[in-house]
Amino acid sequence: MDAQNLLIIMSDQHHPKLMGCAGHEMVKTPNLDALAARGTRFTSAYTSCPICVPARASLMTGRYVHQDGYWDNAMGYDGAVPGWGHKLRREGIPMESIGKLHFSNETDDTGFDRQTIPMHIKDGIGQVWGSVREPLPVREGAEGMVGYSGAGTSDYNRYDLAVTRQTCEWLKKRSQSSDSRPWVLYAGLVAPHFPYIVPEEFFKMYPLTDIQKAHAHPENGYIRHPWVERFMQVFPGMDRNSEEERRVATAAYFGLCSFLDHNIGRMLEALAEAGYADNTRVIYTSDHGDMIGSRGQWGKCLLYDDSTSIPLIMAGADIPGNSICETPVSMVDFYPTILESVDCAAAPEEKSLPGQSLYRSMNNPTDENRVVFSEYHAVGAPLRQISGKILKYLNLLG
Repeated sequence: MDAQNLLIIMSDQHHPKLMGCAGHEMVKTPNLDALAARGTRFTSAYTSCPICVPARASLMTGRYVHQDGYWDNAMGYDGAVPGWGHKLRREGIPMESIGKLHFSNETDDTGFDRQTIPMHIKDGIGQVWGSVREPLPVREGAEGMVGYSGAGTSDYNRYDLAVTRQTCEWLKKRSQSSDSRPWVLYAGLVAPHFPYIVPEEFFKMYPLTDIQKAHAHPENGYIRHPWVERFMQVFPGMDRNSEEERRVATAAYFGLCSFLDHNIGRMLEALAEAGYADNTRVIYTSDHGDMIGSRGQWGKCLLYDDSTSIPLIMAGADIPGNSICETPVSMVDFYPTILESVDCAAAPEEKSLPGQSLYRSMNNPTDENRVVFSEYHAVGAPLRQISGKILKYLNLLG
């Protein structure tokens, strides 16, 4: 495969079904829809872990959580386990990041030549209390996740606007450079991660009267799995908000998806204006999904499709247009995919990694025998680890 530029755009906590191209009847995502129309959308893409920090470490290392040892949000990626960033740098491929990475800190060598306005674990310490097991800690005030929602402008919104602006400026500046080497740029956005606060213009796109009730709420007689019930005891009150508050939070989440799409549109427009539209492959994904009130849960952390599924769209050279790939794929597949995108040969030890290139999956788009794995060891887990069998069991329970 010919080496080309690669733009990786990663959001945070984006439910993969909340896009127009995924068939959602309300959520407006014209830019992601257009990207999917000229590329391939993966409908069975999964995170390695439904919580931010371990998922992002897995993306960099090409290893599952139990293989790289970044277990929870207290253990940010620090470069100790080699990642594709280190590989590309050794090969002389320019690689920079703009925005959210959620690693341990900016000073660790994680492979990037430069990090612009990075967001990492606060003070490099992380969510240490989430590693406690006996007894499981209790976090009061969980109802605030939903109650504190609506129209407005949060620090995260302002941050995303800054990331978008910096990305557009980077593309323009790079196009004026005499360096003709293929580059890799990672742009990390926060939306639609909570708080569910979004600028008014996006919030008002979703009238509260059009918001339907969440799926399978305990108030309506749904009985949660005992593991999930125990998990919810760590966050008392998360499922006790009023119906009005839930509708507001859902509308704000929908708005954040459109806000995200707006920013991605600006990046893709800047890519075209810089003359890179025909020689740049684009990957859009997220680190995990969001329960959005299903089963009385908001956020992530559970091994249901709502939080383990991720959006994944690829477009560019050698990528089929207006195409769907149903073959199960995983975050560990990014490592070989990125190497192939820039025509970088894998070393023998890299060939033993668990992932397979997404290009290979695109060539076999209905492979029902492909197995991927998601695991969770972080905050609220009464057991040290959860296997893929439990993932399958929980989803069968509905």
